[in-house]
Amino acid sequence: MNTSEDLTQPAAWQNTEGDFPSCPDVEAFLKTLYLPIMYGIIFLVGFPGNVIAICVYSFKMRPWKSSTIIMLNLALTDLLYLTSLPFLIHYYASREHWIFGEFMCKFVRFGFHFNLYSSILFLTCFSIFRYLVIVHPMKFFHVQKKRWAVVACSAVWVISLAAVSPVNFLISSKVEQNRFLCLDLTSSENLGTIRWYNWLLTGLAFFLPLLTVTLCYALIINTLATGPHTQACYKQKARRLAVILLVVFYVCFLPFHVFRAARIDLRLCPANCHIEKQIHSAYIISRPLAALNTCGNLLLYVVTGGNFQQAVLSLLRCKWSRYVQQAGSNSDVNKLGITLKL
Repeated sequence: MNTSEDLTQPAAWQNTEGDFPSCPDVEAFLKTLYLPIMYGIIFLVGFPGNVIAICVYSFKMRPWKSSTIIMLNLALTDLLYLTSLPFLIHYYASREHWIFGEFMCKFVRFGFHFNLYSSILFLTCFSIFRYLVIVHPMKFFHVQKKRWAVVACSAVWVISLAAVSPVNFLISSKVEQNRFLCLDLTSSENLGTIRWYNWLLTGLAFFLPLLTVTLCYALIINTLATGPHTQACYKQKARRLAVILLVVFYVCFLPFHVFRAARIDLRLCPANCHIEKQIHSAYIISRPLAALNTCGNLLLYVVTGGNFQQAVLSLLRCKWSRYVQQAGSNSDVNKLGITLKL
């Protein structure tokens, strides 16, 4: 039997994760088409967008405010994750054949979880700062000082690193049908430990921040709606910011955590094949949604920074003027060369 021909047949790359051997993996087309396409779109939009955001925050948004520091750190962690997406795009486009070694497998999977929970915690810190500044502006005026944002961001990096470090030990890989599989957390072995770790991580690093963010913005929206000048420009911008951030939490983060927990539980307590297929499909669909926050955060940068749009335009104009000057100088050199020849 020709092995290379076997890999081109759907039956040869079904059931790649081995958790339901009697249930054909009809979700394979989602992995080979949906995941590469979605990750590709996220990379093409998010990578240049976050590079521009980092440049703007670093060179154009001075002096820094507490919100600027938090947004800069958020853009940095998003950019670190986006650099790993080409590896996942190749992996799923090649029908789950990992060619980059076991270290990179663990590193890429770790990068996803680190970005996910550091983003959640950065956005939670940002929401708390916004709540204190808008709802209690006089009482917590000192919170607006930059040192508090630096302390908060440092704590987020340390907490995220500590919370996600077990992923390196729980992620597993295996060789199946002449392919090296880089399994994600829900498809790895040692499911008992993964289940408890997942519930602990989900409860403390997602649902607690979700509750905090929801309460903060509920109180912010109520304060903006009941005070004077409810239609003022700055209040409308604050409401738009609240809506965008809540959408990021409830659309990007919530489905992923719900279906990840269901996926792990179904592997431990197998149900009928139809239910397993539905949950697995929903989990696959939710994974790029969680990564989509790297693009959704770009909207936050635009809405948060009052001068962000002007800073972006200024940066682009600066780049364009340098390009024109360089092109003009090259043209002058060419003309000089022609003159000398003549």
